[in-house]
Amino acid sequence: MSAARPAIACLGAGRMGRGIAIAFAYAGHAVTMIDVKEGRSAEQFAKLEAEALDEVRKTLASLTRFGLLKDADTETIMGRVSVVPTRGSDETLAGAGIVFEGVPEVVDLKREVLGAASKVVGPDVIIASTTSTILVDDLSGAIDHPGRFLNVHWLNPAYLIPLVEISPGKATDPNIIDRVKALLEGIGKVPVVCAATPGFIVPRIQALAMNEAARMVEEGVASAEDIDKAIRYGFGFRYAVLGLLEFIDWGGGDILYYASRYLEGALGSDRYRAPEVISNNMRDGRIGLRTGAGFLDYSGLDVDAYREKRLAAMVDMLRHFGLARPPVL
Repeated sequence: MSAARPAIACLGAGRMGRGIAIAFAYAGHAVTMIDVKEGRSAEQFAKLEAEALDEVRKTLASLTRFGLLKDADTETIMGRVSVVPTRGSDETLAGAGIVFEGVPEVVDLKREVLGAASKVVGPDVIIASTTSTILVDDLSGAIDHPGRFLNVHWLNPAYLIPLVEISPGKATDPNIIDRVKALLEGIGKVPVVCAATPGFIVPRIQALAMNEAARMVEEGVASAEDIDKAIRYGFGFRYAVLGLLEFIDWGGGDILYYASRYLEGALGSDRYRAPEVISNNMRDGRIGLRTGAGFLDYSGLDVDAYREKRLAAMVDMLRHFGLARPPVL
């Protein structure tokens, strides 16, 4: 395996390990999933190995049906994926360029597994936890040379969703962040960096949205089917093209401010209250596109061309959903 495509080790052969394995093997990397459960018999390991490789093969078959892969290339990609037991993992870890931990969300278990792996790999080998709930600084103390450790949160299915959230800790070497970003971009992912804070970016936003959707069912606002339809063809449709903060700027932060005040009063809940940054931006004239700045900076931007590009992307979405129609003449 060339230095440009380092070998990947996954601590854990469950759903996350398998998804990461597919993503990297598809992009040319050798990937080994390590069964971290101690005391598993040879027969039990053989069953796990067969299940993991079978799931990888079935996923590749799906990618073939989707037109992302030629059927003849499946065996080449399968040949890059392997599963080994804990007792035979030292050689795998010693040859890895990066190690991803994907064991169940139990702090003590993660610390045990990460700590053991950190003693086997070289001091410069990157170690990343894929946790979405445990902060990097709650795990880094168990790791030798914690400067090479950080959280790298993949969204399921990991082999399809482009976004990967990178969350460094207090001890993380900034150079490690750059190396992980480059690795992920090299396999077609879109990495973002966020502070070590509960929920990262996506889980924190989606928890609010999902709870609100469930609350609307509870309150009888609409049926589950109609709420989901509203998300697919309104909320989600729009935000597949415009980011949330970009959309605030698109319409104007003042609109969000007044809409939030109304909802807070009408629904009697401060969960709709606009954060202070919204009123601060209004005070400072950072309304959005209309003033050349908001959350993002639009100075020197051809606003008409920018709007045209975003609207064209929405038209592409309409075509994707089969909703673009010719005019009635």
